[in-house]
Amino acid sequence: MSAHEEAAIRLQIEKVVEGLRAKDLDTLREPYAADVVSFDVEPPLQHVGIEAKLANWTRVFEVFETVDYELRDLTLSIGGDVAFGYAFGRLSGTMKTGVATAGMWVRVTYGLRKIDGTWRIAHDQVSVPLDILSGTGMVDLEP
Repeated sequence: MSAHEEAAIRLQIEKVVEGLRAKDLDTLREPYAADVVSFDVEPPLQHVGIEAKLANWTRVFEVFETVDYELRDLTLSIGGDVAFGYAFGRLSGTMKTGVATAGMWVRVTYGLRKIDGTWRIAHDQVSVPLDILSGTGMVDLEP
């Protein structure tokens, strides 16, 4: 894994963080592939295409007045024109109601492809651990 390729991927993922904090859909559009497939925490089971991904972020902006996003422990593996990474992420901020929320930590996995010389997020998955007996997501865990 070259340091140059890793830096380029980290820059793309950082654009997601910047776009969320700025509530800027144009910034958020840039790091994703046009045909991105997202397994997000909300239904349906998959969201296909950049417009579907941006609609997810639009819903976040409709609920939050201010948005912060923290990414922790990003680990990358790169081979040729594909790469994957995983990390812990936490969306927090102040809701439109004025209530501040610390958010919850989730597990984030990224699948990336190098398209026309630029790394793009082709797949992402966000999840929380599940308590099998109760069927309840465990949203109070921390990395």
